[in-house]
Amino acid sequence: MRRLIKNATLVNEGRIFNASVRINNDLIEEVKEGPIEPMNGEEVIDATGLHLIPGMIDDQVHFREPGLTHKADIHSESRAAVAGGITSFMEMPNTVPQALTQELLQDKYDRAAEVSLANYSFFMGASNDNLDEVLKTDPKRVCGVKIFMGASTGNMLVDNRQTLEGIFGGCEMLIATHCEDEETIRKNSALAKEQWGEDVPIEQHPIIRSAEACYKSSSLAIELATKHDARLHILHISTAKETELFRNDIPMEEKRITAEACIHHMWFTDADYKEKGNHIKWNPAVKTSQDREGVRQAVISGKIDVIATDHAPHTLEEKARKYFQAPSGGPLVQHALPALFDLYHQGVFSLEIIVDKTSHKVASMFDIPDRGFIRKGYKADLCLVDLNSPWKVGKENILYKCGWSPFEGHQFKSQIVATFINGHKAYWKGELDESQKGERLQFDR
Repeated sequence: MRRLIKNATLVNEGRIFNASVRINNDLIEEVKEGPIEPMNGEEVIDATGLHLIPGMIDDQVHFREPGLTHKADIHSESRAAVAGGITSFMEMPNTVPQALTQELLQDKYDRAAEVSLANYSFFMGASNDNLDEVLKTDPKRVCGVKIFMGASTGNMLVDNRQTLEGIFGGCEMLIATHCEDEETIRKNSALAKEQWGEDVPIEQHPIIRSAEACYKSSSLAIELATKHDARLHILHISTAKETELFRNDIPMEEKRITAEACIHHMWFTDADYKEKGNHIKWNPAVKTSQDREGVRQAVISGKIDVIATDHAPHTLEEKARKYFQAPSGGPLVQHALPALFDLYHQGVFSLEIIVDKTSHKVASMFDIPDRGFIRKGYKADLCLVDLNSPWKVGKENILYKCGWSPFEGHQFKSQIVATFINGHKAYWKGELDESQKGERLQFDR
């Protein structure tokens, strides 16, 4: 199948220019500034007025399968992701059962091959007692190893120093960490309970899961990575202070320690808890406007390397519980790129930075060959965007299985027109075509 996308405004590798792109089956066959003459029989898409970008590669999602499929599943959330311009995702291990053995990890890959509309990879999970299993992980076929250095959804806390030393010292692939110091959180939780009992207000969330807890844990992860020369990637940086731990004076290919920012930490602040309540309860917590600004500036400066969603849906019933019973996390994959384009309209990020942090840098960081750029011979994972087409988020257009969004009622300025997965037009003007599934990501390590 041949397709020609003509008259598009490409955002690619630091440039914005008018060009045409020819797709031949799953690959980009030609990229040319200006027009390309159509071939007989090929589909021609006139992209006049639209921007063409490489699809977002989301390096942190929780799709809840197996075991938590009342909240979400790989099929439902990959559909929402594709509608949001995400062409590939990397999913976390805190499912039921947790992906703590090679067999359980393979089960997730097998399921994704059957139902995922987007390309996929899955992190191997670490616990205090599965080091042997972790070290069996194939770095060419698995995106990384995930360590919860602070308890979160799924109860996979790794707090045994010997285990941490073993993973950082023995694992040759990328180690992704959730960094919040558990001792600090427990102390702050006890203080909150002394004052409010079980009726702790949501506004206490960033005080309980504090900036101090984040900084202490991130510092420990960096200490271990530096000691063992491990390849460390710290997820969802939420504080201005943490950004001081990272460097922007060396090229990506030489970095051994990298960092990620998430949509919610760059959008919301603690002032939003009053209106949004548990709907913006994430771990790490949404914090102050100063922290939000610090994270945004670290993305711009290069101290933070990539942007992700940490998509982690729960049901409305679960979110309606009291503070300590309400789980942390929220759905984001369908609305991540529209939110970033709103930040572009506000003058926060350039289009070049958005594309670099959601696609180019992710592909480079994880050593994903032939994806993440609009280049001849690369996989045709592409997204067409109308930057000036307002639409409002409502129940009728939310695709998450949980049926709600923290952006509900918000009017975005931009919307996704089309998403191509390996050349397949998987999403087009509000309609999904599920006749082809995504592919397992491979890693050039």
